[in-house]
Amino acid sequence: MNTRTTRTTRPTRKTHHVRLRRTVIAVASSAAALSLSACSIVDSISGDGGSGSSSGPKKGNDITVGLLLPEKENTRYEKFDYPMIKKQVAAMTSNKGKVEYANAESDEGKQKTQIQQMISDKVDVILLDAVNSKTIASSVQAAKDAGIPVIAYDRLAEGPIDAYLSFDNDLVGEVQGRALLKALGKNTSSKKIVMMNGSPSDPNAAQFKQGALSELQGNVEIVKSYDTKDWKGENAAANMKKAISAVGLHNIDAVYAANDVLGGAVIDVLKDAGVTEIPPVTGQDAELDAVQRLVSGDQYMSVYKPYPDEAIAAAEMAVLRAQGRSIEFEALAGDTIDSPTNKDILYRMVPVVTLTKANVKDTVVKDGIYTVKQICTAKYAEDCVAAGLK
Repeated sequence: MNTRTTRTTRPTRKTHHVRLRRTVIAVASSAAALSLSACSIVDSISGDGGSGSSSGPKKGNDITVGLLLPEKENTRYEKFDYPMIKKQVAAMTSNKGKVEYANAESDEGKQKTQIQQMISDKVDVILLDAVNSKTIASSVQAAKDAGIPVIAYDRLAEGPIDAYLSFDNDLVGEVQGRALLKALGKNTSSKKIVMMNGSPSDPNAAQFKQGALSELQGNVEIVKSYDTKDWKGENAAANMKKAISAVGLHNIDAVYAANDVLGGAVIDVLKDAGVTEIPPVTGQDAELDAVQRLVSGDQYMSVYKPYPDEAIAAAEMAVLRAQGRSIEFEALAGDTIDSPTNKDILYRMVPVVTLTKANVKDTVVKDGIYTVKQICTAKYAEDCVAAGLK
């Protein structure tokens, strides 16, 4: 894998969730380090788990990492996160460590049952991407009571978690908002925007929304704003139909869609309603169909969150924590963050990349997320040629 040079770094924040922020230079250095790690999953990690901290590991390589992911609506979890975490855990433990995996399929009750099963199975550490960050707190406490550390992955779960690792969620919303303003050009104050936000049960959705509002409020007219239950496309489609009915089809100048699933649903509704030229629509996650929409011009932008970087760092943190290598574990985190229930949680932030038609080749193709052949099916062949994808 090649080290990227297109990472998006943060301007000065208007609001802060993190109690201690790295400088921009430190963020860039961290991103480079993660990219190097992603390029050498097997090569740069020794079979005994690395050089070790001064205290030495408490456990060997025969460990079990419990991985709880929240849903399948977004394809990234099954296609990228789980396989990459599994591969990295194996690489760090000479193939002796294993991953016990469960997906909650957007059912918070099911996820509670899954975490209880992992407690019963006595896994060594749990990586948790919560369906509902609030209601999972009691399950996190149960794991802690059983002596099993929990690392919040991608979403900040409440309860006594040991660490949190995620992309820079406020920045995701900020770059989406800035992209819309750029697409709308000059004199944006009279432009009418519909906001299709993420699920209210996902704390990341609130951060995406806040980041976007920090750019959009005062610069455009937000005529309708919806929170999309469970991140489901059908819910976004229903809300978009309501927006069209209330505002008028031709009075919508752009749509803020929090991720690609919602963006795709919005675009389908606009097309079905008879729009011939799709207004700018944002997205997030660089899903394959969204990348194809970028190439064809139907979707204006997405946010590429380099899954190898996040997944590999999460696996590294899980293995270090399970093996009791506290010094290395804390060093890999580097920051702290507060949740509604706990303070000074160790925190690892992963930067994001703005994705447009212009940099598809230098991001998702270069990183091996998709091949040109996967993107450029017969339907998109001409668009791919025009975009320089060959």
